Amino acid sequence: MDRPISKQRTGSLQRKESLAGLLFVSPMIIGVTFLTLIPIIATFLISFSDWNFIMGLQGFKWVGLSNFQTLISDTAFLKSMKNNAMFLLTVPIYMGISLVLAILIEKHIYFKSFFKVAFFMPYISSVVAVATVWMVLFNPSTGPVNQFLTSIGIDNPPKWIADPSYALPSLMMVSIWISIGFNMIIYIAGLQNIPKDLYEAADIDGANGWVKFQKITLPLLSPTTFFLLVSGIIATFKVFDLIAILTRGGPMRSTSMMVWDMYEMAFVNLKIGYASSMASVLFFCVLLITILQWLGQKKWVNY
Repeated sequence: MDRPISKQRTGSLQRKESLAGLLFVSPMIIGVTFLTLIPIIATFLISFSDWNFIMGLQGFKWVGLSNFQTLISDTAFLKSMKNNAMFLLTVPIYMGISLVLAILIEKHIYFKSFFKVAFFMPYISSVVAVATVWMVLFNPSTGPVNQFLTSIGIDNPPKWIADPSYALPSLMMVSIWISIGFNMIIYIAGLQNIPKDLYEAADIDGANGWVKFQKITLPLLSPTTFFLLVSGIIATFKVFDLIAILTRGGPMRSTSMMVWDMYEMAFVNLKIGYASSMASVLFFCVLLITILQWLGQKKWVNY
């Protein structure tokens, strides 16, 4: 008689534990469902329609693949995709700078805490404040950057964000400056997790600094590098705030990117269906790049 009662009590306890676990994770599940999954599904469905949400459901009209066919020949959207591809170059640049700074600060510099805070401040600062500062710095006539260039003998310095040829590189410089601090802190954490015994053994074998960096530091930092690479590339596809404050996609759409194009199409031109097709293309671009990175990690990431 004792065994069935024991099994019954065990099953009841397991059900209670499962219910308690579901109750604890239910806020996250509900949030992800209503704030992420349902909007993604709705975006895919709306991308096959021509809809102006101001007109309500009466203005909803299915158009099939028409929006995607239009995207293929949309020069403005293709320009935005090209700008996004160029903006991807910021990721390896600030990752390389961050790695160098992390090694210097962790191993060769005193007052580590001061430098960590100093480099991390741009990342935690308001984007509006950061963009405003850079807007003043890049002012073609009175900005400190051009005044310095003039003082060293450059007669016609660039107009930076006011020049179509320099506007996108200017945004890239600002993005690099903002992102260095976060990546540096993550790299420092990765460096602190590398066993010191490996460096001591390398010293005994007579390895120089470059050999230790190449054979110990880089391989053992590869999981950290992989994380920063994936998150950094995804972040470049979501850049919006800098564009909205500094250039608003100009001049001559030289800084317009996919998210900014979607914003203009949805909330300025009120073409929700067409903007949703842009969002679908953006989703698949990020998904494809992420899958390729996950497939490639087996060849260079050492866990």
